[in-house]
Amino acid sequence: MAAIEPIDIVELGVADAPAGLVLSTEAGWNQNEADWRFFLSHGIVFGVRDGDRLVASAALLPYWAGNAWISMVLVTPDFRRRGIATKLVDACLDVAKRRGLTAWLDATPAGATVYGPLGFEPTLQLRRLRLEKPQGANATRPLSAGNLDALATRDSRAMGFDRSTLLSAFVARPGSRIVSDERAMALIRDGRAARHIGPLLADRADQALGLVEAIVGSESGPWLIDAVHAQDAFLEGLVRAGWNIERPFQRMRFGAATALPAQLPFAVAGPEFG
Repeated sequence: MAAIEPIDIVELGVADAPAGLVLSTEAGWNQNEADWRFFLSHGIVFGVRDGDRLVASAALLPYWAGNAWISMVLVTPDFRRRGIATKLVDACLDVAKRRGLTAWLDATPAGATVYGPLGFEPTLQLRRLRLEKPQGANATRPLSAGNLDALATRDSRAMGFDRSTLLSAFVARPGSRIVSDERAMALIRDGRAARHIGPLLADRADQALGLVEAIVGSESGPWLIDAVHAQDAFLEGLVRAGWNIERPFQRMRFGAATALPAQLPFAVAGPEFG
C-alpha cells in the first residue's frame, strides 16, 4: 500500500486485543493480552487498519480527578512516517478536550520530539532497567503480603490522583502480588517477556532497594522496572546491583496539573499506565 489518504481512524473493541498484542510484540514491548484488554475495556483505543490487519493504535485511559493517560502509540514499520501516530494522538487529545481531561504520557526520546510541538510539557523523567536472573534464586529475606487499599492510598499520593481501578485489575491477574518490607511496598505482575515491578513506594531509597533485592531473590526473572530518574540514590543502587538501563522515558503533560504529588514513587506502574 503506497499511501493512506485520508487516514481512516476507527475505535477498537475488546475483540481487538490479540491484534493489539501483535503490534506491541512486534515493537518489542512487554505488554501482554491482559494489558490490552484493560485498555480496550476501560479506555478509548483508536486504530488504523489495512484490510483486516491492525497497523496502528493509540489509547486514552481516563483516571480519576480529570486525568487520563495516552499510550500504546504504535505503528507497524511499513506504515511509519506517514503522520499516522500524530493523527491517532490528536484523536486521543480530542476526546480528552471534550471530557475536560488533562492528558499525560511517557514518551521515548523520539516521541518527545513529536509530542512537544503538539503542546505537551515535560515533567519528570524515567529510566527503564532490566535484570536477567538465573533460575533457582533464593530469597534474601521474607516478604510480607501487601494490602491493596494501602497500595492504592500511597499510589494516589504519589500520582496526585486515584488509580484503584487499575491496581485492582492488576492484583486480580494470575501471577500478580503486592509485597511489602518495612516501609516499602510494590506490585509485581507478569508482562509478555519479563516480570514487572511497579509501582514501588517507599520513604527512603534504602527501603526501596531492600524491597527490590528481596523481590528478585524470591523468584526467577527476567525483571523490568521503570525507575524515577530524580530518585538518584535508588537508580544508582539498582545499577550497582546489576540492573542495566535500557532506555529513558520523558513524562509529559497536556493541560493544567490537577494536583501535585505528595511524594514521588521510586518506580512507576509502567510507561503505558503512568
